[in-house]
Amino acid sequence: MHMTEEQFDIIKAQLKKLVAIPDGFYAKKFAGIDIDAIKDQSDFEKLPFTDKGDLREAYPLGIAAVPPEQIVRIHSSSGTTGTPVIIPYTKKDVEDWAIQFARCYEYAGVTKEDRVHITPGYGLWTAGIGFQLGCELLGAMAIPMGPGNTDKQLKMMMDLESTVLCATSSYALRLAEEIAKRGIGDQIKLRKGIIGSERWGEKMRRRIANELGVELYDIYGLTEVYGPGIGINCQADSAVHIWSDYVYLEIIDPVTGEPVSDGEPGEIVLTTLQKEGAPLIRFRTHDLSRIVPGDCACGHNEHPRIDIITGRTDDMVKVHGVNMFPAQIEEVIAAVDGASSEYQMMIDHLNGKDIATLFVEVEPSANKYNMEETIATEFKNRIGFTPQVKPVDIEDLPRSEKKTTRIFDNRY
Repeated sequence: MHMTEEQFDIIKAQLKKLVAIPDGFYAKKFAGIDIDAIKDQSDFEKLPFTDKGDLREAYPLGIAAVPPEQIVRIHSSSGTTGTPVIIPYTKKDVEDWAIQFARCYEYAGVTKEDRVHITPGYGLWTAGIGFQLGCELLGAMAIPMGPGNTDKQLKMMMDLESTVLCATSSYALRLAEEIAKRGIGDQIKLRKGIIGSERWGEKMRRRIANELGVELYDIYGLTEVYGPGIGINCQADSAVHIWSDYVYLEIIDPVTGEPVSDGEPGEIVLTTLQKEGAPLIRFRTHDLSRIVPGDCACGHNEHPRIDIITGRTDDMVKVHGVNMFPAQIEEVIAAVDGASSEYQMMIDHLNGKDIATLFVEVEPSANKYNMEETIATEFKNRIGFTPQVKPVDIEDLPRSEKKTTRIFDNRY
C-alpha cells in the first residue's frame, strides 16, 4: 500500500508530538528511536507494532495523549476476559467518528428519508452509539432499539416502518427467521441491512438477504480505532472502502510482520491520522483480508479497498496437526446443498486424542444420514481431517443478539 505524501507528513508530525509527551505511552514505546531519521514509508515500516496487549498494559488511561479534561467519553472493547482495553475520546474524536459513519451510510445509499433501526448494544461497546451518531449527522431517523426483546423489535420495525436494519449478522439472521416464522414479511419495509461486528459466510449472507429482502453492506471498524464506521462496501462492489483521510492502512504477513503486495492476503494494520484521545501507530488488528487493487465502479477511488474479512489470526485452532479457521468451515458448509449457514464445533481431548464434533443445521428436506457423510467427506477434502458430524434441525443451535461463538475449544 502506497503512503501518500500528505499521510506521511501527518504521521511524522503526530509521532513527534506523541514521543514528546512526558512519560507518555509512545515516549516509552519508541524510546531510543530517532523520529527525525524517519524519511519515508520504508522507514515508517521499521517502527514496532502496537497491539491489544500494549493497550491492556496501559490500563486504564495510559494510552491517553491528551489531559483528562479534554476527554469527553470512554469506550471499551467487547472482550469478556482479562484486563479491558479502555479508549478515551476527545470532542473532535466523537465528531470525526460521526463524520465517518455518516459517510458509510451515504456509500450504502441511505438517505435522509430512511428510518434506521439500530440493534447493536449501547454503553461501553462502541457499536450502537456510533450507528446513531452517524445516522443523526446524515439526517435520517434513528430508532435506537439496542439488542434484545425481539417481540418489541418487530413491533417497532412494523409500526415505524424501518427501512434500514443495523445489526450483527447473528441478530440479523435471528430477526429474519422470526419474520419468516410469524409470516409478517409483507409488513416489513426494510430495504437495506448494514451489518458489522463479526465475520459471516456467503451462505449466511444469502439467507439474510433473501429472508429480509434487503441489500446487505459490510461495515468495518474496531473499538481501538473509533469503532465501526471506518469503512464500508459501496453499492457497486463488495470490497470495503477504508477512509484513508482518517486511517493509514497496511497489510502485513502475520508471521513475519513484513508488508505484502497489494492483492495478497495478510493482517490489517492501522495507523490513525486524526485521532486525539488515543492515537494508534501501526496497530495490529488481527483481522485478515487483502487490498483490492484497481478502481471501483462507484467512482470513489480516493480511498483504498479491502476484501471481506476472512477471519482473525487469533481465530485459528489446530486439530490433528491441522491449522483451521472458521472461514474454512463456512466454505465447507457452503459447498453442501441442504446445509444451512449455522454451525458449532466442539473440540475436546479424550483418551489421549483430539475429538472435533461439528454440529450443522440442515434443511428439513435433507437426509441427515447422507448429510453426515457428505459434510464429513467435504471437510476432509478441504481442511484435512474428518470431524464427527452431527446434523441438527434449523434453529436447534443458539442464536445471539451480539456476536456468535462458533468454535468451542475445551482442551485447555
